[in-house]
Order: sequence, then C-alpha cells, then structure tokens
Amino acid sequence: MADVLKNSDELGNVLVQVQDDLRQLKRTLGRITFHEKGETVDIQALDTAIRRTESGIRRRAEEYQKTVNRQVLTLPSIEDLEKKNVQIPKWRPPLESIPDMHPQRGQSVGASPGEKHKAALAMRLLYNPIHPKNRTLMHQSYGIQLPDLRKRSGTTGPTQRVVTGPTVGRLAIVPGGAHNNLYLVPPLSEEDMTAGIASLLAKGLTPAAADVFRTTVQPKAAPLHPREDSCSSKLALTEKPLQGQKELTWGKDPGPSHSHGRERLSTSAIHTPPTSATSKSSEHRQMSQGAARLAPLHPQCLPALASTTVSKFSFTILEGRINPVAPDFCRFKQHYCLCWGLLVEVLWGLASLLRRYAVPMARVNGERLVELAQGGDLDWAVGGGGGGGGGGGSSSVECLLSVLENREEVWDLVYRPGQRYRGEGGTEAAAARIQSCWRRHWARNAYLRHRQRKWAAGTIAISWLMHAQLGRVRKSLQESRRTHLDNYRIRGQYLSANWKHIQSSRRTIIHIPSLGYSQLQRFSLKGFDILQNIQMGRLCDVRDENVEVIYVSPVRLGDDLFQYYTRLLGLQPGGQGGLQRATVGPEDRGGLQGATVGPEDRGGGGARTTTTQASSCTKRFTILMPDALEDFPTHNMCLSTLLKYSPRTLRRIRNLIQGQQAFMVGGVTHLDDLAVADELGVPLLGPEPAVAQLYSTKSGGRRIFTGAGVTVPPGQWDIYSLQQLHETLAQLMTDHMEVRRWLFKMDSEMGGRGTAYCDVSHLSCSTWAQQEYSHHSPERWRKAWAQEPVLIKYLEEIPEWLSCYAQPVTTSCYPTWACFLDTFLRQGGVVEGYPPSDSVTCLTVDLLLQPDGEVTMLSCGDQLHGPSELETAGSSVPQTSVCPDVLHNLCLRVGQACLQRRITGHVSLDLATFLDPRTLEQQVWAVDLDLSYSNQLAMTQLMLMMTGGNLDCRTSRLEVPLTKPCPRQKESKQPALPAVASHYAVLGSRLLHTNLSMVHYNVFFQMCKAQGIGFDIKEKQGTVFALHDSCERYSLGMVTIGEDLQGALLTFARNLSVIHQEISAPNMQGETNFKDLIRDIEKVLGMTVQNKAQVTKEEEKNAAVAARTKLDH
Repeated sequence: MADVLKNSDELGNVLVQVQDDLRQLKRTLGRITFHEKGETVDIQALDTAIRRTESGIRRRAEEYQKTVNRQVLTLPSIEDLEKKNVQIPKWRPPLESIPDMHPQRGQSVGASPGEKHKAALAMRLLYNPIHPKNRTLMHQSYGIQLPDLRKRSGTTGPTQRVVTGPTVGRLAIVPGGAHNNLYLVPPLSEEDMTAGIASLLAKGLTPAAADVFRTTVQPKAAPLHPREDSCSSKLALTEKPLQGQKELTWGKDPGPSHSHGRERLSTSAIHTPPTSATSKSSEHRQMSQGAARLAPLHPQCLPALASTTVSKFSFTILEGRINPVAPDFCRFKQHYCLCWGLLVEVLWGLASLLRRYAVPMARVNGERLVELAQGGDLDWAVGGGGGGGGGGGSSSVECLLSVLENREEVWDLVYRPGQRYRGEGGTEAAAARIQSCWRRHWARNAYLRHRQRKWAAGTIAISWLMHAQLGRVRKSLQESRRTHLDNYRIRGQYLSANWKHIQSSRRTIIHIPSLGYSQLQRFSLKGFDILQNIQMGRLCDVRDENVEVIYVSPVRLGDDLFQYYTRLLGLQPGGQGGLQRATVGPEDRGGLQGATVGPEDRGGGGARTTTTQASSCTKRFTILMPDALEDFPTHNMCLSTLLKYSPRTLRRIRNLIQGQQAFMVGGVTHLDDLAVADELGVPLLGPEPAVAQLYSTKSGGRRIFTGAGVTVPPGQWDIYSLQQLHETLAQLMTDHMEVRRWLFKMDSEMGGRGTAYCDVSHLSCSTWAQQEYSHHSPERWRKAWAQEPVLIKYLEEIPEWLSCYAQPVTTSCYPTWACFLDTFLRQGGVVEGYPPSDSVTCLTVDLLLQPDGEVTMLSCGDQLHGPSELETAGSSVPQTSVCPDVLHNLCLRVGQACLQRRITGHVSLDLATFLDPRTLEQQVWAVDLDLSYSNQLAMTQLMLMMTGGNLDCRTSRLEVPLTKPCPRQKESKQPALPAVASHYAVLGSRLLHTNLSMVHYNVFFQMCKAQGIGFDIKEKQGTVFALHDSCERYSLGMVTIGEDLQGALLTFARNLSVIHQEISAPNMQGETNFKDLIRDIEKVLGMTVQNKAQVTKEEEKNAAVAARTKLDH
C-alpha cells in the first residue's frame, strides 16, 4: 500500500512539474521575437499548442486527484498537535528573476572520508533507539524532540490527525483473516471502496478495533500550484534518503528511559503519505521550517504501542523456565492467541537464552515481545549456539533482551565473564571452549614450527644455491682471468721479441689512463674521473710521425676540448711567417686579435702556413669515450672496467687498429686491463696485476731498492701491529740519533695521502738521549749495552708521544692520528726517517723499462711542493739537484732490479737529495716507486710537442732547436747562431682553483691574452695550458718554458698570481693550491739566487787564482 502511494506521489510531482514548465515556456515565448531571413516568425501557433497541452494536463491532474482522494488511508497517532501550525504560503518574488545559482553536475564536490564515516556512525545510532545518544541525535539531526515517556500519565490518549476520508487506527493484533501473512494487507477493490463500511465488516476486512464513525474534516489551504518550485525540489531531495532507511532495531540501553523513548519514536515516526501533491508540498514547507521525520521501511508491520510505561501483559520467567499456569502468562497467552504460533518460537529462544546464562528472574514485556515477533528481525540460525556472546550473534541477544523490563540487570549478568558456563550446558560449553583453545594453541604452535622450518629450509636452500652459483662464477672468473694472464704473457713475449721492429715501424698506441686503485680508495677520491684524465698530454706521442694515438677518455669531453687539442697539436713550432706569440683557445677561429693562433694562421701576411707535418698530427689521434660512461655515473669505476663493459667502443678500437702494429699503455694496472687487452688482441706494456700490486706498495718499493743496492732512508717495512710499531720505532730512533723527524707511510695509498710525521724534538727525553749519544763514539754507540738506557726510555715515551704529536699530512682523509693509525695497522706500512737537513730537494725520474730489457730515462725534474713538503704539485725540468751521472747510474740499477721481477713499462722513481750535516757530502735516497705512467711524463710530452726539442736525461739538458734565420739574415754578416739552445720548463700537472669553474674556457683565454699570457712559437717560450674536462673546470695543467730556470719559475709564479687575481674577489677566494705553489717557488728562487751568487764567487776566485799563477810563470 505504501509503495502504491509513493508511486502516486511521484506521479503527482511529475504532473505539477510539467504544468510549471509549460507556464514558464509560455511566459518566455511572450517576451522573445524571432527573426529569420529578415522576417518575423509568428509564434501564435506555438502559444495555441502550449495552451492545449496545459488544459489536457490540468484535466488529467484533477482526475488523478479524485482517484487518490477515494483511497482508504490509515493515520498514526499525532502528538503535540497544538504545536504544529498551518502556515499560509506567503508571496515571494517570481523565481524567474532570480538567477539559478545551483552548482553544475561537474562542480559537485563529494563528501570527505571523515564526513562519510561520521554520517555512517550517525545512521547506526539512529537505527538503535535504545542507545543513550539516539534521542539527542534525533533532535540535532532531524529536529524531532522525542518525549520522555516516564513523565506521561497513563490516561493520556493519542490524538488523531484530521484528514479527508475515513480513518482506521493501528491494530495491536492482526485480523484473523490475515494471520497467515502478517506483512501484507489485502488490497481493496473499487467495488469495496464504493460499497462502504458495512461491506468491509461483512467480508471481515475491517478489524474489530477500527473506528467506523466518520470524523470531522477540517478545511485547510491546499494550493495546487505553489510558486516555490525550488523549495519543493529541495524537499524532494531530502525525502529520498529517508525512504530507504531500515527499521530501527533494539540495542544495548543502560536505562529504561530509552526504552520508552523507543516506543514513543515508533508512534511518532509512522505517518501516512499525503493524499495529493498539494498536501505533500504543504507538508514539505512545514518540514523545511520544523524538523524532518523518519519513515520506517515497513510501517504496516509496526504495532500501535501503548503510551503507558507499564505493560498490561507482562509476565515473569524464573531460572529460564516459563510457568504455563501463572496468571500473568495465561492472560498474555489468551490475549495474543491469534498469533501464538509465532510467539512460541520467540519465547522458546528467550527462555533458552536465560537458561544458558543462568538468569534467575526476568520480567518480559508482552507488547515488546509481540512487536519483536512481528518484526521478523531475529537470526535464529545463530541464536542456538553456545558461546559467550549469547549464541554467537550479539544482535540476536540484544533483540531478545530488549523485550525485558529488567534488561539492564539481565544485560550485565549475561555479559559477565564466565556466566555462560554457569547455566544450562555450561560444563559442555566450557569443555568445548577449553578443547578448542587448546587445539588452536597446538595448531598455532605447530604452524609456527612448520613455518619456521620452512623458512629455514628455504634460507638454507637459497644460501646453498647462491653458494653454488658463486662457486661456479668464481671458477668461471678464475678460468677467464687465467686465460687473460696466459694471453698476456704470450703477447708479452712477442712484444719483447719484436720491440725494436715495433719502435721503428708504424704503430698505434692505445692510451688508457686508468687508475686501478681499490674500491675504498676510489670512493675516497674526489673527482676520480677527472683525476684519471689529467694525462691528456699522452696525445703528444703523435709528434713521432710513425705513431698514431687512440686515447680513451674517462670523462665526457665537449667540443671545446676537442677543438682545443686539435689546434694545439696542429701548431708547427718555428714555422716561418707564423705568429710570434700565440694563445691557443677552444673558441679560436684563426684571427690574429693580438695573440691568437688557430689551424689557419692569418697573421703576418695572412697566408696559410700550416705544414704537412702539422696537419698530419691532427689526423693521427682519436679520442673515444666508453659506452658505459653514462651507465655507471656514481660507481667510481676505473677506466679499464668501464671500457670492459663498452662493447661498441671495443669494436671501434678493433676496427681502428686492424692490420697495424699496436700495443696498449695503461695507468695503475688492474685485472680488467688484461681483459681489455685480450678483447682487443694487443699486448699490454706494463706489469702483471699481481706483480704490480706487490711492488707498488711502500714496502714493495723498499724491497726493490734494497735489491738494487741503492741508498734508502733508515726505516722498516711490513708493520702490522701497534707493538711492532713501537718497538721498531724505538730501535730506529736509537740507531739513528741524527734523524729529527720520522715518517709513517701506508702501503696502499698514493701521493702524500697516506703519510704522517712526528718530530723527535717533542720527546721529553730527547735532550738527555742526545747527551748520552755524545758520550760515545759512533763505533761504541752501535753496541747494544750503550743503547739500552735510551732504548728503554724511548719505549716508555713513544706511545704518548705518538698520540699527542703525530700529525697526518692530509687531514681531509685522516683528520686525527687515531684514524690514521687504525688504517695504517690494517693495511700495513713503513716507518722511515726524514733527511736530517734543513734543505732537502726531491726529484722525480720517469723510466721506461722496455720489454727487450733496456732501461730508458724519459723525464727528470725537481719537485715543487704544495701545502706540505710531502705533497707534490709540479716540477721543474730538467733536474738540477743531482749529478746526471750519479742519477743515471742509480736509475739503471733500480730499473734492472724491476726487470728481474718481471716489471715492464713505465716506472716513476722518487728521490731525495741533501747534504749530510756530518760529512757535508751530497746524499741521494730512493724514497718511493710508482709502477705507472706519471703526470710529470704526460706534461713532459706536451712540453716536447710545443718546443720540438729533446730532453737528454744523461746530461740533464732540454735541447730546443732554434728557428732557421730568414734569407735576409743569412746575407748579413752576423755571426751564426747555434742550432740548439738549452731551455728550462716548469710543469704544473694539477692546478686547483674552485673559482675556475665559473669561467668558461673562451673567457679564460681572452683573459690570458689581455694579461700577456701566451706562447711564442718562434722563440719556443711562454705558457701552454692542459685542459682536463668540459664540465667541472676546476683544475688544469700549465707549462712555462724559458731560457733559464729562474725565468721559467718567475713566469709560472706570475701566471698563477694573475689568474688568481682575475678569477677571485676579496670575499670569494675559493679553494686553491696556487698560493702554496707560489710560496714554494719563491723559496726555490731564493735558493737559486744564493747558488748563483756562490757559483759566481767561486768562478771569480778560480779566475783570480789562475791569473796569479799565470803572472808567476
């Protein structure tokens, strides 16, 4: 019935809406004039059609209203009628003049998750009328103030709403004709409605409790066409969610007042749908001003509840058993005899629940029991269980307990822990619960053990598989490395047998400047890729017409660097008609511009003077970058490893060397060097990785020096424990009392990174020890009994002396002595003495250990130091500190010792020279040995390329050929100049300045032009730069060449000072080693001036002696 009425209401709304739309369309057409092709369109025909449609719809609406008014309706009891005033619709302005501000469909914003959760919680509370917050939430959300039924008297009767037509009150008992189906009311036919009440009574369709007398009909305003269209649409939207609400169920309620509130809510929530669209719209206006009402899903199933707080048909259940002869139960059974079949099932479930929980007494409200039975919301499938929650369903327990008048006491008793096991079947339920808990515990433990064993088995299996796989990989790597080593040795024999022929024929040299350090060292070096690219001077091997160079770059080079080195190698030193002074820049286009040179020299007469030899140099070198350079940007791999994983680059190198004599020159030897050489099928000019790793350490170098029979500093190698360090140092200090400083060098570090020092003057017993030493002669001091007191004293003070005064050279790597000592003892190292002199000169000699057994000196120079005397930043070539013959003899012995140990290729030897303070004789100590291509040798190649000269290390002379004089100079009667002149050069392999990165190379070279920094091609003097990379640009190399050493040093220092001033500001000096180099150069210049003055005095003295002798004769 309710569904039919609801559909009718919707049809009425449709009719009213259609009428409003037609009226609106008619009003709009009256104000608009249409024009089409210059003619006015007559809309009279449209107006006539609209009027005809409107009259037809009005007629259908009146017929629909008559049909609805003839239906028999049922009204609930309405309370507080005096508070509901009928409001007459007031005039409002037409809605056509108000713009529609409703949001569009696409602009609607959905509720947030929090609002959705809050709305769901509110609906659950509304469905539970006995909840403490139900009454408050109804008042806040819908404006419905549920009354407190405890304050109402028992004589107050419900008031009826005045409606048009007959009324029938709600029934407490279903009629006998429909007791088989409590949920459906027999529909009334048209004949039944026209026949009247007598016919209904005769057919048994009207219950006995129905009021058959007509009630007065109160007139009220009923507008059919309200003007508040938008208001009615809003009310229609608000009613839709109310139509889908479920019937409220009973829940846990701590107080009896909520129970009566639930009864009151059931009465007031049941309302009759309106009889027409007019009444519905008027009620909607009342709802918008007052409170919205909740409509249950099945209003016909809810009985009319009494308004009193005491039930007329309540009875008592004692200990879960119903006394069938009790007067109250008999009265209840007699009154509800028509639906007793359904009530028996509910009573059986309630009694069973009370017995299972051993409830001593329960007072049942008969009306609630009947209402619960007719509602049909009990879940009997779970109601018969035996759990601690009332049969396994808390909702069923709540429903059953809601019919009790003393449900609070029963509720507390039922939900008391362990109460289930005190009632009927409690022992069996407890046993079942204990057994289920034990079985769950046992199964859980068994499952955990199974899962743990399964995990352990999986871990063991995976570990074994990984171990087996690693074993196979190790075997495969060992086989491949053994193959690489065998092929290396075979190709090495071929290289040694044909070395003379290869050196005299056309050949290709593959330069791979790889630094095969350990992974820990590679990650500790800042800018490792740029550090590998410092030796771009290797390209200058193309100065030999028979040599082609393939250079593999570890960094991505830009076009500026390609262009720079192309033009640098294309210069022809001493070419006639060329520029007298030149600065080579990457952006040079060949114009003169004061001091610029390019491949096409337009200075002088503007003729192109590039020779065939110069142009061939640019065609005989190739620069390649590995494919894997971008694939491993942060792994700090050495260059040979990157090249190993670059198949396209390897394939290109094979194509370039196909059919030619070729060999590979690396850097610090690595295992992947052998793999690359084997992949390319060329010999490697260098030692085996295992041999290089053994003898490239500080301890290995001292072994070679000892085997070569050269002088080494006092010291001891292979130190791996702290006690060994203390005992060795004490013995060395006792044996060599003249040494004032002791050095500690790590085996595996390069340069000055792994070096620390400590001065003997900080020892508290040093003065006493010197006195003890002076009491004995040098021969007696070698006796153990003479050294014993000093040795014991040293052993006592050395630990504290080292911890307090030992200082690492490079604090950026090892900030404290403790940190340095930990790495020193883990890697092993050397303790050696520093030369006992205030004036110590260090020099570096580069040797080529040829595969055929010959030793060649390629470069020799005096070192220039950086921040510390133990760090090298550059050198002056050739060396002037040691007698060339002595130096050559020493280098030959070291070279032969290396060849005996199967070391070939390029070797760098570090020496220290000083005057012995006791004998005033010059001493030369072999300090360090590097088995790699050095930075000094790369810069020497650049120097020789620019000067076209030859470095004779046997005589320590840099011989530079002079430019041939022009024909006019030949005709003049000037004396002939020598064909070769002696020059000096200062090399700076790695000049660091962070401000250089802010200056592009073209700007840098323009700045050098403006400051007069450049190279004179004719005189073969000046400055040449070596660029390292295109991105970072914080480091570069520099070579200055002059006629004498003093001039070259002054030019180098001036260039550093000018560059620093140009790229630095007072508040932004940057990090640089320029100042340290300038300071060291000034010190060298002072010594040079002193030596020159001393040489001049000696020459004058010798000349005076010779003149006196001549006069005597």
